[in-house]
Amino acid sequence: MTENEIAKLIVDVVFHIHKETGPGLLESVYEAILADELEQRGLLVERQISVPVVYKGRVFDEGFRADLVVNTKVIVELKSVELVKDVHKKQLLTYLKLADKRLGLLINFGESLIKNGITRVVNGL
Repeated sequence: MTENEIAKLIVDVVFHIHKETGPGLLESVYEAILADELEQRGLLVERQISVPVVYKGRVFDEGFRADLVVNTKVIVELKSVELVKDVHKKQLLTYLKLADKRLGLLINFGESLIKNGITRVVNGL
């Protein structure tokens, strides 16, 4: 399954979740529901995966934690905020580079219309 096929499934599930729950829940709640729904569709979902940083040849385990990594290919960062800032998009791009992944989805469940809360971030895709 390609990154784009995985992303399409994720977005479909996100629409259904947002329709059922609406905005305003904690990010951790959306994370748990999204992971469960994706797993029920046969996808491999890893939660809160630690990704180390390599700096000048030294490895630091404190790099970052990806909210979700789906099928080892797509990083999903979840927010439940009033407004996603540019720094969140830049942060996801950095995560993609550090984890050697090509596609990330930044999903803000805080939006009234979830279509306005989904941002694709690519790293050489």
